[in-house]
Amino acid sequence: MTDHPSRPQSSPTALRLALLIPGGLALLAGLDAALLLLGVGAPITAGRLAEVHGPLMVYGFVGTLVALERAVALGRAWGFLAPAGLGLGGLALIAVEPSAIGGGLLVFGSAVLVAVYVPLWQRNTATAVLVQAAGAVLAVGGALLFAAGLPMPWLIPWLAGYLILTIGGERLELARVAFAVGNAETGALLACAAVFLAVPATLLWPHAGYRVFGAAVLVFTVWLLRYDIARRTVRTTGLTRFSAFCLLGGYGWLLVAGGVWLIAGPVRQGPGYDAAAHAVFLGFVMSMILAHAPIILPAVLRRPLPYHPIMYVPAVLLHPTLALRIVVGDGADALWAVQAGGVGNVIAVLAFVVIAIGSVLWAPRRKVRTARAATDSDARATGSAPSDRPEREATA
Repeated sequence: MTDHPSRPQSSPTALRLALLIPGGLALLAGLDAALLLLGVGAPITAGRLAEVHGPLMVYGFVGTLVALERAVALGRAWGFLAPAGLGLGGLALIAVEPSAIGGGLLVFGSAVLVAVYVPLWQRNTATAVLVQAAGAVLAVGGALLFAAGLPMPWLIPWLAGYLILTIGGERLELARVAFAVGNAETGALLACAAVFLAVPATLLWPHAGYRVFGAAVLVFTVWLLRYDIARRTVRTTGLTRFSAFCLLGGYGWLLVAGGVWLIAGPVRQGPGYDAAAHAVFLGFVMSMILAHAPIILPAVLRRPLPYHPIMYVPAVLLHPTLALRIVVGDGADALWAVQAGGVGNVIAVLAFVVIAIGSVLWAPRRKVRTARAATDSDARATGSAPSDRPEREATA
């Protein structure tokens, strides 16, 4: 949102934080629902959380984050209706029956998100914007089908396609210079079109459609691996290496999901369904959130999210626990491995949330200490008295 010169900086920041809160609640509710579905203990057992686990995580949590970031990029007040609709839709899924009410809000939020891409495209006619807009169209389709009562297993290709194209477009946008090699962007557009067209085919012709969708996902993932700069930056240090580590891990899990769909076809229940769904939404999507959070959240909230090596803890925990769940649990039909891996996944996500919040709150204090240390150093160098001003003055 563009700030008016006479308005304080805290006003739009407060709005963005307020819009982010429903997404955070959707995440917590979705993780609680995950524990219920795993058949292990959960903090909240009442209600209908388990029934709406998928849309809570995809629309209520990730969708709100995506829509908020796009609204900030647009800089117009009406764009914030997208994260508002998705966030309120997630809350409605938790508190209100039937699901059509929450589903209607998800349709509204997703439709506004599609509208947001129109002026973004007019401002910058880039392939990245077009790819993200295609993902938003799939989000509308999935929300409409959910509101109409279609079972969640049938909607997985729509939700997966939405996030795959959205994140793929984000990678194009964040690293366009690296991608602008020869016909690289043309290849991205063709791969995007294949994913986009294969999604409705999974409903119309399931046996062929799922395999085509899996093949399209594999092609798109191979294209990302071929051109993403993460293959080189993983050999660097600091935040750049951390982001590359998360990106490459996410691409690996996307290859797993595409392979399951290509080989197994329409998997709507059982181990194949669990493996494909969580390879996408946990392995790929959560890895991408970990990779981009230190970059995107500061732009959205106007608060720094400084990198610290402790961020590797949830990132490293996520992959082996997901491998335990999918390879041992789903592959060998071992319930204990599915449960142990699933609990590990929940812990990994919660750990990153705690670390991110702690980093945001700690960053201003560290800045104050750095400023005071620099002032005292200057004072000693000039022979004057060290600063003893209160910290609130140091941050002014």
